[in-house]
Amino acid sequence: MNRIVVAEDEAAIRELLVHHLGREGFACVEAADGPTALRAARTSADLMILDVGLPVLDGFDVLRTLRREGRELPVLLLTARADEIDRVVGLEIGADDYVTKPFSPREIVARVRAIARRAGMAPQSAPTLLVFDRLEIDEAAREVRVDGSDVGLKPREFALLLELASNAGIALSRSTLLQRVWGFDFEGDERTVDVHVRRLRLKIEEAAKLPPLLQTVHGFGYKFARS
Repeated sequence: MNRIVVAEDEAAIRELLVHHLGREGFACVEAADGPTALRAARTSADLMILDVGLPVLDGFDVLRTLRREGRELPVLLLTARADEIDRVVGLEIGADDYVTKPFSPREIVARVRAIARRAGMAPQSAPTLLVFDRLEIDEAAREVRVDGSDVGLKPREFALLLELASNAGIALSRSTLLQRVWGFDFEGDERTVDVHVRRLRLKIEEAAKLPPLLQTVHGFGYKFARS
């Protein structure tokens, strides 16, 4: 699965992009400021959506730094600035495309797909449907069903379960789960993962009387039991 860094300081816009890209099968890592975006791009990115107006370090500086370091990941710039000079500067320093706010999420998804094709990235598969006996995890519908009935997970609970179940049998550390599910800019501690796992166990294993699926890897993290 291709991983996209969504670097945008406005939470509502960031969440909207993550939602629409997730529906199209992309895995997203969130960043709300320049330094966080830079770290994410260096460690886990295939493509980047980069807001020019990021705090601390703006999008132009993030892009200049990445190109100076020789990192060639594709970058789609977002900006509220409509001036032609800003578009020219963005493209001259190495952006692959440029979109001015306000924008349509559909347009962003289409441009991301076009950039991915030009960069030779593997096309995204259809959203995942994972089936584990009585349990179904439907990425397209954003539903987790037991015996056909939606158990009503919150968005973060769903994202955490999907990440673990998509890597069934593989132990994932708490820090990895925080990065993949909460994003690089999350300021809480690793106990957040433990709290969400407890909630998942209550809703899925205990309430639905399913066998243990979310296994603790002591001193490390969690893994989803292989079927």
